[in-house]
Order: sequence, then structure tokens, then C-alpha cells
Amino acid sequence: MPKDLVVLGKAYAGSGGGQPLLWQHLFWFLAHPEVYVLVLPPMGIVAEIIANNTRKPLHGYKTMVFSMIAIGVMSFLVWAHHMFISGMSASLGNFFLVTTMIISVPSVALMTCLVFSLKGGSIRFNVPMLFALAFIPLFAIGGLTGLPLGLTVTDIYLHDTYYVIGHFHFVVVSGSIIALMGGTYYWFPKWYGRKMNDKLGLIHFWGSVITMCGIFGPMLFMGIGGASRRLYDPTAQLHNIPVQGWNVVATYSAYLLALFQIPFIYNFFNSMWRGEKTPENPWQATTLEWACPSPPPHGNFEKTPIVYRGPYEYSVPGRKTDFWMQSDKN
Repeated sequence: MPKDLVVLGKAYAGSGGGQPLLWQHLFWFLAHPEVYVLVLPPMGIVAEIIANNTRKPLHGYKTMVFSMIAIGVMSFLVWAHHMFISGMSASLGNFFLVTTMIISVPSVALMTCLVFSLKGGSIRFNVPMLFALAFIPLFAIGGLTGLPLGLTVTDIYLHDTYYVIGHFHFVVVSGSIIALMGGTYYWFPKWYGRKMNDKLGLIHFWGSVITMCGIFGPMLFMGIGGASRRLYDPTAQLHNIPVQGWNVVATYSAYLLALFQIPFIYNFFNSMWRGEKTPENPWQATTLEWACPSPPPHGNFEKTPIVYRGPYEYSVPGRKTDFWMQSDKN
């Protein structure tokens, strides 16, 4: 607190000291927008992969862009939904309840656009596309399980339980990291001019998705059962509510998740030198990065490209090919 602080014309007794509640506000004012810093780029990655592998433009492209902007702006107005049981006034709690519900609207709009982008597409089920498709339901679970935490009434019971951990990790791990893995498989040919092994990619995909659900799904059930977070024994404060079994499932799933990252790590480094060589645009994509050599030289482009059209010109009527790169004049 500032030194010599005056409140209502009187010297404040706590000036020059600290306040735990103020620290919570400062922490969550940073930490909650930071979550969206982790989530928004993977949303862009998923949109890029879906557009390429459905061979059609994104549904509601402008809606998706404005939704991302709205999420970014609103992320600074919802931080205190982490503090409903800190003793804040009911009116202040209602403000953050409303803003939390509002920020879910652009999130739902964005996810809806991704789902509708699949409609009528000639879908290619390659490894990057599988990760992008998995992102949609996993992130949706994370988002929907967050709504009870944004309501003051239900948060009183669920606050500081394993339910919070399950919700958060469905968003950040099953959502963001799944998308980053898909982006790695998608842009790897551009980085190194070689392709990652598809069989190892499928093992990595199915192993990661199943075990992630095996970790974070049980956490939701444990939290609903009343198990508090940060306890070495989740049954210590519970009576007649058997949640230890779910804890065992989550633990073994975590070990298996780590195990299934070994094929990915091997695949990544082995493919850097021994992977199948690819052309500059192996996915037949339209965006500008695929117009530079693979791997890109210093400065990326051998000569400055000229952009003639938008980024998602797929399946344009009258063209022989189903993609039209931004840098192709004709």
C-alpha cells in the first residue's frame, strides 16, 4: 500500500504495508488475461489447419476475427471471478459474473464458426487435421465446465476443488497444447523441408487425446465430489464419497501421457534429418508462408512477394486446382 495514504480525509493505518486481497486482485488481473494469451494463438492454428484440410474458406471469417478481438478486450474485465469467496460485495460479484458470461459469447461464436467450417468440406484426415478436430470438443469441454465457476452460487461449492483443475487443464492442455502439436506437424515441412512420420504421428495423437481425457475427466468428478486441490490425499477431508479411484485413474493416465510423448520427440528429431523430403507447398495451402523456400532462408523470401488475394481461396469455381495462393498472379 502507498506510504502516507489518506482515505476519506484520514491517514490510513495500513499505509506502507501490504494487503493479501490487493495481491489477489493484482495477480488475477495479470493471470486471467494471460490464459487467453495461451488460447488465442492455438485457435488461429486450428482455423488455419481446418481451412486447409476442408479445402474451403473458413465459415464466418470476420466473425472469428472480431470474436478474438472481443475475447482479448473482455479478458481484462473478468479477473475477480476467481475471488467470489474472498468477501467481495454482492454487487461487485454480480458485475464479474455478468462479464464472465459475456466473454463466453465470442468464444462460442468462434467455436461455432470452426464447426460450420467442416460442413460441406472435402475433409482430409491427416495428422494435423486430427489434432485440429480434437481441439474442438476438448476445448468445448473446458469452456462449458468453466461456466459453473463463473456463477457465484455454484462457485461457492466448486472453488478450490479438483473441478477447477480439470476445467483449467481441459482448456490449456487439451485445448492449447493439442493445437500446438497439430501446428507442429502442419508447419514442420516448412521448417525443415521434410515431413514427420504419419504412423508415429497417429500413435502420438491417439495416445495423447485418450490419456488427457483420462487425467482431467476424473478431476471434474473428484471436484464435484468435494475433493479439495493441493492435498496429497484427496480423501483426507471426505467421508462416504469414494473419489480415490478417480485419483488413481488420473495418475496412471498422467504416466501414460508422458510415455506417449516419446514417439513425438523421436519423430520430431529423427524427421529433421531422415524425414521424407517435401516440396515447398506439400499441403497445397494458399497462405503466404508456403510461397517461401523450405526451409526458409534469411529473410524468408528470395524476393518480396506480391499479395493478390485473400488467404483462403480454396475450391474457387472455374479453377483447375482447388487452391489459389495469395502470391500467384494468375
